[in-house]
Amino acid sequence: MSLIDWTVLLITLTGIIVYGVYKGRNQHGAQSYLLADKKMPWYLVLLGIMSTQASAITFLSAPGQAYTDGMRFVQYYFGLPIAMVVICITFIPIFGKLNVYTAYEYLEQRFDRKTRLATAILFLLSRGLSTGISIYAPSIILSSVLGWNIYITTVLLGGLLIIYTCSGGAGAVAHTQKLQFMIILSGMALAGWLVVESLPSGVDMGDALYVAGKAGKLNVITTGFDWKDKYNIWSGIVGGFFLALSYFGTDQSQVGRYITAKDAKVARMGLLMNGLVKIPMQFSILLIGALLFAFYSFKPAPLYFNEGSYSLLKEQHPQQVLKIENEYQVLQQRYARQVREVAAERNNSKEHSDVLAKEFQQTKEQIEQLRGSVNDLISLNKLSTDSSDTNYIFLYFVKHTLPKGVVGLLFAIIFLASWGSVSAALNSLAASSLMDVQLLKGSNTVSEKKQLLYGRLHTFFWGIFSIGVAMFATQLGSLIEAVNVLGSLFYGTILGIFLVAFYMKPVKGNNVFIGAVVAEICVLLIYKADIVSFLWLNAVGALLVPFVSGCLYLIQKRASLHNDQ
Repeated sequence: MSLIDWTVLLITLTGIIVYGVYKGRNQHGAQSYLLADKKMPWYLVLLGIMSTQASAITFLSAPGQAYTDGMRFVQYYFGLPIAMVVICITFIPIFGKLNVYTAYEYLEQRFDRKTRLATAILFLLSRGLSTGISIYAPSIILSSVLGWNIYITTVLLGGLLIIYTCSGGAGAVAHTQKLQFMIILSGMALAGWLVVESLPSGVDMGDALYVAGKAGKLNVITTGFDWKDKYNIWSGIVGGFFLALSYFGTDQSQVGRYITAKDAKVARMGLLMNGLVKIPMQFSILLIGALLFAFYSFKPAPLYFNEGSYSLLKEQHPQQVLKIENEYQVLQQRYARQVREVAAERNNSKEHSDVLAKEFQQTKEQIEQLRGSVNDLISLNKLSTDSSDTNYIFLYFVKHTLPKGVVGLLFAIIFLASWGSVSAALNSLAASSLMDVQLLKGSNTVSEKKQLLYGRLHTFFWGIFSIGVAMFATQLGSLIEAVNVLGSLFYGTILGIFLVAFYMKPVKGNNVFIGAVVAEICVLLIYKADIVSFLWLNAVGALLVPFVSGCLYLIQKRASLHNDQ
């Protein structure tokens, strides 16, 4: 990067840290540290919710996801608006009435302590692991730019993040997320505009979208039903609904954003606005990836986007790489000609030739196979800490195409996105481990000063834990997919427990506890056996807990009636 880029990057990141420490001053206890004294207006609630979702994974990996698999990933969010309505009707009034620190406090009042503890542990496990992945994402950037070891950059970035999260608590998180998200939206809009502006002379956005569409990258809605298909309209609406309901209704990283609101009306406003803007925002980010595909169709694309790993492969296996590069050059020349022909058909308003379409698709598939062979060689020789170059596609474009200053800004955006989501996650992990594990019902016997100290220690612990997880997040492929798969392994079961709590009043603690254990085992077995795609696991877990709990209740009730007779 140039000196201008480094200046922009460092000023932006330093400014956020200083601002977060400043806004998080005057902490006096758990109420202020974990809940920001419940004074957050609706727009801060909204920005907090959006920032917690929009991690660096979103901005780093989502364009690459669309580049390789098309825009069908957006269907993952189709169930979200419905979930927002359900949460506003059912969850918010209960959490607000009980004045809880965490969502899991309610479970002790409704069931028993072991159910609260078990649910909190499920959350801590799933959120702690996914937070580690979120820290790893921006580490890829610094490692790629500086040529540093990925583990050094992970520790450096995680350590900087812990500074203002530990010192400022929920207040620092909320206020820094406000600035972070505004910078992020502006920067991504600029990136999208620059992709179009960087297209070759004579190629406009219409041509780019036409080529992307013919290559299958604008597959926003796929209606075919397949249990193993990860992204279609059915898995998106049903599985996505259950995932969103669990994530926003029972995951403390999200619940912690809206229980800091001034009242229930403010919390509802933030959630409903999130339901309205999330899908268009995700669509726009994926569209950048589709446009990038078109950009690298009209301009030569690299054989492999992870430059560091590819350089090592060329050094160690020059003959194999040379052979692949020669094949790739021939395919690229053919592909460049075919792309121009496809675009020309649009401009001339002619019927798209079946023969040309078939040739175009065949060449594209051959290029993808060559890239796959490079990826296999790199993995086989253990030359990369990342098993895919999907996460490097947008990064490569930023580094090699955009003007000075903008590169530093977009790198800063990816860092800010990571910090926004990870800081909220650390705050929520600290709240849950402190209130749901360490203190449980003993918080009234601990002074506010002690609670504040414990809160900071828990935040520090989870920061270190997440950095440790990030060290092992190097073989997960597409990060945006990996983090959602991980959540789906636990979210359904957690949601199922809350569904029983809200809607099955006769069912007691022992029944739901056994139901949750059975459901979680089944979810893990189904995932291991690869029976359905990961989004369906949310529905499986959420429905199994009420089913098993209800059956156990009926069996006990029948046995009790039999004994009375």
